[in-house]
Amino acid sequence: MATNKNQHFVPRCYLNAFTVDGERRAINLLNLDRERTIPAAPVKNQCSGDYFYGHSEPLESAIQYVEGGYAAAIARIQSSKYELTDGDRTVLRTFMLFQHMRTEAASMRAVQMFAGMEQSLGTSVSGFAPSIKEAVQSAMRAFGEQMHLFDDLKVCLVRNKSSRPFVTCDDPAVVANRWHKEDERVRHKSPGLMSCGTVVFLPLSPRVLCVAYDGDVYSVPHEKGWAEVRSEADVAAFNEQQFLNAFANVYFRDLGDAPWVLDSYRAVKARRLGSRYELHYAVLDGETQTHKRYRVVSGHDAEKHAEAIVHTRLLSPTPSRWPSLLRWRAKGRVFTNGTGAGYIRAAQAPFRSIGGYRREASGH
Repeated sequence: MATNKNQHFVPRCYLNAFTVDGERRAINLLNLDRERTIPAAPVKNQCSGDYFYGHSEPLESAIQYVEGGYAAAIARIQSSKYELTDGDRTVLRTFMLFQHMRTEAASMRAVQMFAGMEQSLGTSVSGFAPSIKEAVQSAMRAFGEQMHLFDDLKVCLVRNKSSRPFVTCDDPAVVANRWHKEDERVRHKSPGLMSCGTVVFLPLSPRVLCVAYDGDVYSVPHEKGWAEVRSEADVAAFNEQQFLNAFANVYFRDLGDAPWVLDSYRAVKARRLGSRYELHYAVLDGETQTHKRYRVVSGHDAEKHAEAIVHTRLLSPTPSRWPSLLRWRAKGRVFTNGTGAGYIRAAQAPFRSIGGYRREASGH
């Protein structure tokens, strides 16, 4: 049985860098629903739940191993004259994927998707619908099987030289895809974790942020693993990713920044999505000896038919801007085999390929 009852889905070793005066006891937060600042909230109570991962001691040990590696890497990164190493790149990529998959927000999206199916279809899917804890435990099993999905992404650190800090939130490892948002070939499709154009943002402290990105599509100028931002507009672009992805709370270190944090949130809150998925229904409309034909209908019509297909599409918010250092790579490239698998990064394509993948220009 797990020995730790209060289990964090955003670990304290991560939040510590954003605590008041860096003292690891209290943290300032903005609650998004109420648009209210809560000063000096106990950090131990943030982003946690009783036995959130269940009662598995091996799973808890594995989580502590990943978190321990991250904590050690952060200590090195915060030292003077640090240069990013390949070992710490691996630690950061692993932690980013782990953190993206483990949060309450990620699990809640899965639960809400099944609830939406029940509401629209007018029937129970209780045999399939998970609880939040079941969803996060399933995600942890998936992480164990897919923990190398980000290994091909390039990684660099961003040093904040502006007058404004980076903020973070209760779902801080933001997986985005600028290429999917802007290229006509895929604009209306949902990218996955293996997709071309993947970029991941994770603030490490108010002054340091980590970016992992598809090096075949983007270029981030850096030296010895470090890039710099001096513009408040760039800091705002990074922070917008947190505001759009947050589940309930945004965290920041200095209480004096509270009015600016609230104003920054209000400037972009209209871009937040009320739902992170959409459902499409197709009912049986005819068949031959070899094929069945389906017709897209509303959910109300779908429940009148004996056979229907339910298709879910994940949605992601569109930011008002992207950080200027995330540049298009000259002669960038993407990969596809022309199937529904879409455009898959070269390092990931062999795991999904039946036919051969071809290279195409990224178009930027």
